[in-house]
Amino acid sequence: MAKTTTPSDLEALDRLEQKVKLLIAEVGRMRTDRDRQNEENRRLTGELDAARARLAEAETGSAETAALRQERDRVRSRVAGILEQLEGLDL
Repeated sequence: MAKTTTPSDLEALDRLEQKVKLLIAEVGRMRTDRDRQNEENRRLTGELDAARARLAEAETGSAETAALRQERDRVRSRVAGILEQLEGLDL
């Protein structure tokens, strides 16, 4: 005996079909959001890497500046010593 479908069976099937379609649409939106967030993550990672590189350059520049200042101070001290010796000479 073949079972006949009733209108309530068709309504239940229609509701299930609608829910499946909504679920498929939601999965599509979630995938789109995931892709967008992954792209944003890649962009921010690139910006972070660039900022780290600039920081490393700045730290290197700061260390070089400190070394040059120390060298300048040593040269200044030596020149002052030489000037004192020259002033001590009676020419």
